[in-house]
Amino acid sequence: QVQVVESGGGSVQAGGSLRLSCVASGYTYRSYLMGWFRQAPGKEREGVGAIDSYGTTSYADSVKGRFTISQDNAKKKLYLQMNSLKSEDTAMYYCAVQSPRMGWVDPLPVFPEYNYWGQGTQVTVSS
Repeated sequence: QVQVVESGGGSVQAGGSLRLSCVASGYTYRSYLMGWFRQAPGKEREGVGAIDSYGTTSYADSVKGRFTISQDNAKKKLYLQMNSLKSEDTAMYYCAVQSPRMGWVDPLPVFPEYNYWGQGTQVTVSS
């Protein structure tokens, strides 16, 4: 069973930066996809970006040039670096895992394509 835990959420002023972390454990396959999603109150869940076990990434148009997904050297932790934050970035952010890998990061996978989810971490951006 894969366990997924996000952290790093908080409150920040518009134009600021924040870095979210995701730790996933219990993998039984070597090939995988990991992704970040967000959901604001009254809004649909939105894919933010994804990365595969080879390090290939993709992003939603709404965050391209501002957000960056990366892994640590041991692939033990996933990061979402968020820069130039806007009020519309306010949402609960979720980390998701697809294991074993069944697809590709481009086009950006949608939430039904992921097997495992974290509980989320809140990001609030004020103007």
